[in-house]
Amino acid sequence: MGQTGPMSISALSSAVSGIASATARFEASAARTARAPLDDLAGEAVERMSAATELKANVAVLRAADEMTGTLLDMLA
Repeated sequence: MGQTGPMSISALSSAVSGIASATARFEASAARTARAPLDDLAGEAVERMSAATELKANVAVLRAADEMTGTLLDMLA
């Protein structure tokens, strides 16, 4: 039980970093498409779908870590 807190904090940190990374990838791809829409339309669409999937996965990790933290706090109360 003693490791749940630090693991939860690590998961939160990792999820937040992943969300920031996915958001940056999505924005960069959108900007490239706006500058030159026909250069690599398919590749950029795949990049944005991949970034969106990464974002969803990191949000799921964030929710799970939040739930674990809540459970730990309930146990300690």
